[in-house]
Amino acid sequence: MDPLPPSPVNWDSLDALVLDFVRSDRLIAPPASPSPPSSPSSSTTTATSSSPSTSTSSSYCSRILIRRARRALEAGDVDAALALLRAHAPAALLDHRLLFHLHKQRFVELVRRGTEADREAALDCLRTALAPCALDAYPEAYEEFKHILLVLIYDQDDQSSPVVNEWSIKRRFELAGLLSSILRAHLQAYDPILSMSLRYLISIHKVFCSRQGVSSPISDLTERLLFEDRDPPAVTQECSVEAPPFDEVDVQALAHAVELTRQGAIDSLKFAKGDLYQAFQNELCRMKMDLSLLDKLVHEYCIYRGIVQGCSHALPGTADMQCSQNIDVSFINNQGANNEAQLDCESAGKQDGGCCTSDITHHDSWSKRLRRVRSSTSGQGRRKRWRGRADDLNYAFETPVDANRDTLSPAFDMDEDVVIGEHDSVLDTGLSDTRNMQDQKYEVILEMRDLTRKGMASKVVDEINSIDPDFFSQNPILLFQLKQVEFLKLVAGGDHVAALKVASAHLGPLAASNQALLKPLKETLVTLIQLNEDVLTKAVSLPVLASSLQLAISRRLGIEEPQLMKIVRTTLHTHTEWFKLQMCKDRFDHFLKIDSLKEIDPPVSRTMSKVLTDECGNGSSQITTCSSGKVLDEGSSPQESSEVVCDESAILKVMVSGIYLKNFCYLLLINSFHDKPRNYLLSLVCHRNWCFSCHQ
Repeated sequence: MDPLPPSPVNWDSLDALVLDFVRSDRLIAPPASPSPPSSPSSSTTTATSSSPSTSTSSSYCSRILIRRARRALEAGDVDAALALLRAHAPAALLDHRLLFHLHKQRFVELVRRGTEADREAALDCLRTALAPCALDAYPEAYEEFKHILLVLIYDQDDQSSPVVNEWSIKRRFELAGLLSSILRAHLQAYDPILSMSLRYLISIHKVFCSRQGVSSPISDLTERLLFEDRDPPAVTQECSVEAPPFDEVDVQALAHAVELTRQGAIDSLKFAKGDLYQAFQNELCRMKMDLSLLDKLVHEYCIYRGIVQGCSHALPGTADMQCSQNIDVSFINNQGANNEAQLDCESAGKQDGGCCTSDITHHDSWSKRLRRVRSSTSGQGRRKRWRGRADDLNYAFETPVDANRDTLSPAFDMDEDVVIGEHDSVLDTGLSDTRNMQDQKYEVILEMRDLTRKGMASKVVDEINSIDPDFFSQNPILLFQLKQVEFLKLVAGGDHVAALKVASAHLGPLAASNQALLKPLKETLVTLIQLNEDVLTKAVSLPVLASSLQLAISRRLGIEEPQLMKIVRTTLHTHTEWFKLQMCKDRFDHFLKIDSLKEIDPPVSRTMSKVLTDECGNGSSQITTCSSGKVLDEGSSPQESSEVVCDESAILKVMVSGIYLKNFCYLLLINSFHDKPRNYLLSLVCHRNWCFSCHQ
């Protein structure tokens, strides 16, 4: 089968999830002012009360505790893990099943060390801790206790011994996973929504591709990001009271969502005391992710979207790891070096399929633009500084984990400017200049994006033409959309004559050269009769256009879109297709904010969507959607979603206006080729007659 087509994505919603992720895991430096930070593109998306609660500082402390205890167990230091639990989560040790497993592993680790003192400590562990726990942990515990005694007489290198599994290092990781599952549920220390949503979407993507025989375009990323194995499930303690029967709908929903057996789903619901969404979170967090890779993907996305500052502003130990998009500075600065320009041209040709001579000619314009941006640091000043996860395992627990307290390590209280100053002082000068040039390129891109979001289309076109006159010749669809915004702003302001001039000079010729733009042109011209209405916001989504323009300019500068965007776009598509096959609605899409990632407002027309998709290279669509609308639910009809009932007279008016509109468009196209006053007046007369008929 062909590779999966791209799906529209609400990037503003993804910005909100990413910002919640970096704040929850303290990946950005603390703000210098008490005012809460905000993302330049996430202000339109807010969390709802029905979603998982935003990760608080206490949840962050709990996740650090879990990671520290897990690392201790994986290293065989059971005593350190027990000390952490006694100090910060003593209630978890009331689980006799867990306590028995911990003491059993402690006994094995003491014997493994092999010294006389450790053997004495192991025997003391048997008498004072392991034996008492075995009496009331669970029915099979005493038999396991007697079996573990064989460790004293069989060597750990004996592969034929009856306790070869008890000696295995794998037992450390299994116990560490079990402890993580129990502590996570006990402390309500669930991962941020972004992390859980990615686990869910990637797992569905893998199942869909496997069962449908579809080749995944992101398999290299998903295989490294989400591992196949999972942590062991937490098991509820045995009790004499039978668990109440669970709704079979909930059981099946959980089983299919996270690929459990029916009995596994029942056990998960039993541990969560019947709470479907808590059981769902427990199962999602059992899936193992590569946190270091996730941090890289998030950081790359944050720089691209302007959420955090660029590579030259990262905190120590993070800049080299995160800056994966290499942009050759000599391609811009050293205009006199033809050999370097030629090498850069060849490099760009590998990505864009070729390198025009005009690209080299206009690099001086880009260079001047970058130098102008270099003198202005207001954009970088508004963004966050990336801190990274480097200090997480050095977290200093001064008090027990409490839901009402926020304990910060000294690293978090350190003055941000001091940290940055120390880092900048040790940076290599050449490397720093390279990173600064990359940051300045991002500033140019983000400035154009922000101007587009504000509706300043005319200024955007002028700016881009001044620095790269060939840009719009290679991206005519974007020029059409920007001129469409300019036309709509003039219509909204009542200046119909100027609007028609824009349509005649730009929209008409563009539509004449691309027949697929005729329908969007007609839809745009309809706004001429929509008096006293906000035609701009209803006809065009400025964030959509801004994201499309950002993607095109980035590619022009050799900056590919972040890999996180590719993952989200592809997995959202397979999520939609998967539930079409299941012929049901996903019960967890709102819980994980997946529905907000698919929201479209105003709806992108199928014609424009196809045009944009065809224009894009490498199977990646330029079309990006963001706002606060909703797609029709599966199975619902347009009639059901509409609240307006049209009578026969209204239908006739639309038919008559359509005839006039068609004639008007033809005259407009003729006028675009023959710029004569007579034809322009004819188009105005046609427009007047058309408007008159619509008001009859």
